[in-house]
Amino acid sequence: MDTLLDLLNSRPLIAGEERDALGEAAEGRRWAREHGGEGSLAELALLRETRDVLRDVVRAERSPAALSPLLEGVHQIPEITSDGLQWTVKTPPHARLAVEAVLAWAAVEQQAPGRLRPCANDECQLFLLDRSRANRARWCSMAVCGNREKARRHYQRTR
Repeated sequence: MDTLLDLLNSRPLIAGEERDALGEAAEGRRWAREHGGEGSLAELALLRETRDVLRDVVRAERSPAALSPLLEGVHQIPEITSDGLQWTVKTPPHARLAVEAVLAWAAVEQQAPGRLRPCANDECQLFLLDRSRANRARWCSMAVCGNREKARRHYQRTR
């Protein structure tokens, strides 16, 4: 799940300017390697595509069916271990991180539907996974986006 959120949030707005952690080759390689990838150009291209499709799916701007092409050629192989049945995902090495992100999205949708969502701050491009009991989290960070929104509302009320 961390890879999923990190991928979705790899294009934040900082001081009003978009920064893409996967945009430049060196920075993208570092990001991929920190998440267990190889950092190849093919992997970075697929990660950017996966991020963009996932962002649109989470925002309900595209159907989840848009993720299907990202899973072409992926197979799950059953293995019997001392712990029982486990499934191993077989995919080309450059596609592993992207596939893991799509599978993490599917797991979240199945286990906690509606809890993965964009930040409610219109000036923020980040996403959050609401782990609160009430499922009412709205901001990626209460200290940053939540505080700004509350200050904005307070200012409008006192005007």
